[in-house]
Amino acid sequence: MNTAIVNIDEVYRRFQELQVWVGWTEESARRVAATAELLEPHLRTLVNEVHAEILRHPNARKVITGGQAQINYLTETLISWLRELLSGRYDGEYVARHWRIGRRHVEIGLEQVYINATMSQLRLGLMRVLYTSWQGDPKELQDTICSLNKLLDLDLAIIEDAYQYEYAARLQRNERLAVIGQMAGGVAHELRNPLNVVKTSVYYLLNARNPSAEKKTEHLQRIEKHVVLADNVITTLSNFAKLPVPNRAPFTIEQCLRKALDTTPLPENIQVRIDCPPTLPPVLADFGQLHIVFANLIRNAVEAMPEGGRLTLTARASGGGIEVAVEDTGVGMTAEQLGQIMEPLYSTKARGLGLGLSIVRAIVEKNGGSLRVASEPGRGSTFTVFLQAAKNEGRQIS
Repeated sequence: MNTAIVNIDEVYRRFQELQVWVGWTEESARRVAATAELLEPHLRTLVNEVHAEILRHPNARKVITGGQAQINYLTETLISWLRELLSGRYDGEYVARHWRIGRRHVEIGLEQVYINATMSQLRLGLMRVLYTSWQGDPKELQDTICSLNKLLDLDLAIIEDAYQYEYAARLQRNERLAVIGQMAGGVAHELRNPLNVVKTSVYYLLNARNPSAEKKTEHLQRIEKHVVLADNVITTLSNFAKLPVPNRAPFTIEQCLRKALDTTPLPENIQVRIDCPPTLPPVLADFGQLHIVFANLIRNAVEAMPEGGRLTLTARASGGGIEVAVEDTGVGMTAEQLGQIMEPLYSTKARGLGLGLSIVRAIVEKNGGSLRVASEPGRGSTFTVFLQAAKNEGRQIS
C-alpha cells in the first residue's frame, strides 16, 4: 500500500460511523468546546508531564533523537492537538490531520502501546483539571466528562487506524522486498548455469582452430538448448506474475489428462494407469490452463520416481464436482516439506525456482477449484485437484 494515495474521504466516513456508534452528537461537541477556556491554562503543564513520563521509559525515549529542540517542537505540536481537540469542530480536515499523527508515530518508531499510555495520561490529567476547577452544575460536569471521553476514544481510534495502516503498508513493502531478493537469487542461479554453457560454447567456436563440423554442430545445439532453458525460466516467472483470466468451457477430464500425458516424456520404467469412468460429467474450466496443471503434476510425479514406479491418474465425482488424483510411488515428502511445498520459491529439487506448484495452485483456484496434497516419505505423494462440474448447457471442447 502507498500511504500517499490514502482515501481520506473513506477515513472520514469511517469516523462518522464511529461517532454514531458511540452516541456522539452536536450537543457532545458543544459540551467539549465549552471546556476549552477552563482547560487552556493547564495544557502546557499536562503536556510537560507527558514528556517527562516518556523520558523515564527507554523504549519510548529512543524516539527523542533531537534533544531539547525536538522536545520543544513536540510540546507545541501536542498543545495544538489538544486545542484542536477542544475546538468543537470535527470535520474532514480535522480527521485528516489527526489520522496523519498515527502515520507519524510509525515514521518515528514510537510503538502504539506508548501512544495508548500517553492518551491515558492526558485523559486522567484533563479529568483531574475538570473535577478540581468545575464550578457549574455537577450533572453537566458528568455529561461533559462523558462527551470528552467519547471524543478521546474517537481520536484514539483514528490514530490507531492510521498506525495499523502505515505499519501494515511498511510490513508489506518489506515482505515484497524480501520476496524480490529471494526471486533475484533464484533467477540468478537458474540463468547463470545456461549462460555459462553458452559462454563456453561461444568461446570454443570463436577460438578453436579448425573445429570439425560435428563439433560446431554440437556447440550450436548446446547453445540452443540452454537458451531455451533460460527462456523457460523467464516464461515461468511471467506466468507466475500474471495468469490470464480463464476461458472456462466444458470438457471431459480424461481428454485433458491424456493430452498432458502425450506432451510429457515418460521414462520406460514408469507404469501409467488411468481410471476415468465414462459416466463422469464434464468439468467447467480452461482446457489450456488445466493442461498446464496436469502436465506439471505428472512431470513432478515422474521426477519423484527416479528409479521407476507407478503413476496413477484417477477421476471421481465428488461434492458436485470432479476430483482428479495424480498419485506416484516415489520418494514422498516429510511433514515439513508438505507445509511449504506450494509456497513460492520453495522447492525439494536441487534445481528449479520452486514456482511450479505455486502456479498450479493459482491456476486451479482461478478456475474455481482447489488443490490438496498428501504424502509420506518413501511411499509417494498424491495431488488431488477438485474442479467444478459443468452444467448440461453450453458448448463443449472437442
